[in-house]
Amino acid sequence: MKPNPAPVHANLPVDELVRLCVEEDGGRLADSGAVVAYSGKYTGRTPKDKFLVLRPETEGEIWWDANTAMSPEAFARIDAKVREHLDGRPTYVVDAFAGADPATRIAVRFVVERPYHALFVRQLLIRPTAEELATFEPEWTVLDAATLSLDPSVDPVRGDAVIALDFGTKAVRIAGTQYAGELKKSIFTVMNFLLPREGVLGMHCSANVGADGDVALFFGLSGTGKTTLSADPERGLIGDDEHGWSDSGVFNVEGGCYAKCIGLSEEKEPEIHRAIRSGAILENVVLKDGVPDYDDGSITENTRAAYPLEHIPNAVHPSVGGHPKHVVFLTCDAMGVLPPLARLSTEQAMRWFLTGYTAKVAGTESGVTEPQAVFSACFGQPFLPLPPRRYAALLGEKIERHRPSVWLVNTGWTGGGYGVGSRMKLSATRAMLRAAFSGALDGVETRTEPVFGLAVPVAVPGVDSALLDPRATWPSPEAYDEAAAELRALFDAAAAKHA
Repeated sequence: MKPNPAPVHANLPVDELVRLCVEEDGGRLADSGAVVAYSGKYTGRTPKDKFLVLRPETEGEIWWDANTAMSPEAFARIDAKVREHLDGRPTYVVDAFAGADPATRIAVRFVVERPYHALFVRQLLIRPTAEELATFEPEWTVLDAATLSLDPSVDPVRGDAVIALDFGTKAVRIAGTQYAGELKKSIFTVMNFLLPREGVLGMHCSANVGADGDVALFFGLSGTGKTTLSADPERGLIGDDEHGWSDSGVFNVEGGCYAKCIGLSEEKEPEIHRAIRSGAILENVVLKDGVPDYDDGSITENTRAAYPLEHIPNAVHPSVGGHPKHVVFLTCDAMGVLPPLARLSTEQAMRWFLTGYTAKVAGTESGVTEPQAVFSACFGQPFLPLPPRRYAALLGEKIERHRPSVWLVNTGWTGGGYGVGSRMKLSATRAMLRAAFSGALDGVETRTEPVFGLAVPVAVPGVDSALLDPRATWPSPEAYDEAAAELRALFDAAAAKHA
């Protein structure tokens, strides 16, 4: 035993973590009372540095086409190095649950070195009650040596960072990246491994519920509008990013929200703007005289706000709901080809779910500086340890059983692709979803768009009908046809991989 072991701070209250963020961790306080923290070199996820441990008992289950294997011996070396690093400095322990449904939730213990990460976990995962904390027994452990820079010439890694998950020992080890998003996404990956074993579909989606109990799911990658569109003042928020769908209905995996806030304004997104107050974290946001400048992307376009669900006035507690009545696939189409709204058949829904077309937007991942077309299986490929068809089969079963309406919504470009057209107006997207959820589009006249055979409403209340035909919005119809042919070819190639 060391004569003067470094202090361990366990389950500190929010106010104390806020103080430590400012006094010990380089954080600042915004005028709203939110902590502004900075993540250093990595301002987004680093997928190339994520590994799953290869063990005989799980080897046959893992989707190795999209996941990178690490040997148990290599994981042990990383574990030892992380532990040695943490042993020499103050650490912060946060005990939390993942999964609002007690039947499938897991207990996770996080040990981190930055107060900002402790506050992040405290606000983003599900917070145990005092009684639950008194008897808390962690099933999973996450050790985060954020400031430990690795060396691929001596360490079993690809770069200076690592996110390693071992389903056999129920352990996650993170080093070399201070981006807080890796903490929550590592646990989401764990849940996506565990939930299908219980017949539960893990989903990269947001969810909300109407006054009549009608639950809506919003699938999509970061930057497509999951958080923004689910934060609807007319509907209760279940969650903004990670959910499960069981035989009982929908439940949130988390206890907080992690919203992109580049370009944020109270006028456009009042619920999110007002949630950024004492206890919230602003990540990599530029402060000017204590005031956040949400339009300044000089550090990163991937500026973030992290806050507990309680900061949203109409959040649902507990964060569960019934079976969905509406399923929405959000795509940020950087090519400007897709219509802003289309209704999908079950067969079309399965194809779109498996291919997961969207665009990675600037800053979400290291090295992404402008939108790039991407096909992300199940709208969450980076977080899928199992083959996509495993999740798609579960979705198909649930659609057939519960018969929700399924919509494709393009929140990307109209009037041309990126650099030519403009981003779809949020007000128009909200109006279309409002009409769809209210039943106003049930049985209305539709046209079949020629590229994918999608059923597009001819008119939507409160929306300019010209917007519904993307070809008509382009300066050159011929240029649209070329882009549409290119997107269809890309889509068919992506779909063929899952045939």
